[in-house]
Amino acid sequence: MATVKPFLCIRPNTEAAHRVAALPYDVYNRKEAKLEIEREPMSFLRIDRPETGFPDEVDTYDPRVYARAKELLEQMQGEGILVAEDKECYYVYELVMQGRSQTGLVACASIDDYLDNTIKKHENTREEKEIDRINHVDTCDAQTGPIFLAYRAHQVISTIVAGVKKEVPLYAFTAADGVTHNVWRVACEDRIHEIKKAFQEIDSIYIADGHHRAASAVKVGLKRRQENPGYTGDEEFNFFLSVLFPHDELMILPYNRTVKDLNGLSKEDFISKVAGNFKVELLGSTPFNPAEKASFGMYLEGEWYCLKAEEKLREIKDPVESLDVSLLQDYLLRPVLGIEDPRVDNRIDFIGGIRGLAELERRVKEDMAVAFSMYPTSIVELFEVSDAGRLMPPKSTWFEPKLRSGLFIHKLS
Repeated sequence: MATVKPFLCIRPNTEAAHRVAALPYDVYNRKEAKLEIEREPMSFLRIDRPETGFPDEVDTYDPRVYARAKELLEQMQGEGILVAEDKECYYVYELVMQGRSQTGLVACASIDDYLDNTIKKHENTREEKEIDRINHVDTCDAQTGPIFLAYRAHQVISTIVAGVKKEVPLYAFTAADGVTHNVWRVACEDRIHEIKKAFQEIDSIYIADGHHRAASAVKVGLKRRQENPGYTGDEEFNFFLSVLFPHDELMILPYNRTVKDLNGLSKEDFISKVAGNFKVELLGSTPFNPAEKASFGMYLEGEWYCLKAEEKLREIKDPVESLDVSLLQDYLLRPVLGIEDPRVDNRIDFIGGIRGLAELERRVKEDMAVAFSMYPTSIVELFEVSDAGRLMPPKSTWFEPKLRSGLFIHKLS
């Protein structure tokens, strides 16, 4: 039974929303974030990446940086750029990219559901990456970037969301990257009750993207519980900002791979070794984007190949070992190219599917020896791994479009 509740939202005024909305903080490095803020001075990135307001010699994790984020958040409220709702609401959030729509529900999920595994994970987190967001959330007393959650589609929720989308949106704008964002407020008490009740019928919710932000939000909540031993469980620090999507609306893009060298092998020896577990077909100059599971594209010395896993690999049933990213790692990258641990090996790089096959060709021409295009992990596979209490290999999924930060802010007190 999942607890998914409405909340008192702080959000941009209608006129400012398109300027405030920002891509997640972790898609930029410091230099890129500075350039984006120069392009759009009202961007919420000023708050999510407050080190951009300091000289480069000031450390990203300096306490003054987090204090600046809090100051900017309060300043934007004081100027009326951000406004506070006077009623707890849900929000319907639609993203449209290249003609394809996906619609989620903005709400607050429970840290207890995270702790008892009602909210399931599929990757580990690193403490050093958590600490930054812990400090940011705790200092700002607010969660500013929603966690991307998924659930198995529920007819009641889908029906309510479809009805809400027929109304006049609160926000409707197309961002600089071409993604359209439409938002509706759900303030009707009957709808709120029905949504809350429907989620109580859902046994499992899954983190699709944002494991570090989720872990950080939970740790801040636990810290606040220690500081407030008389807590009831209803305080806002017991919940974290989320956008929840039904599984049948989500699209996962592939996370492609490139490798710097052939591990000392000639082209002919390399292909011969690959052929031990894959059927290899030369395609020439035509880029190959796999259209089915257990098939891969390979770009080598200006030519594309189709690799199809042998039947013995296709028969693997284990939820992790049967993933395409696992097949490539376990039967090609490790045994042939010597990539033992892709998390730390600097010979391998990962290219988000949004960048296309041309990016793989470019990298091979510039600084890599071989590239592999992947068939995307499915949301069902993600659910199966999470349900089994297992972890996915690194860089298994790439979700697009990205949720915007700054459209919804959840205060903790």
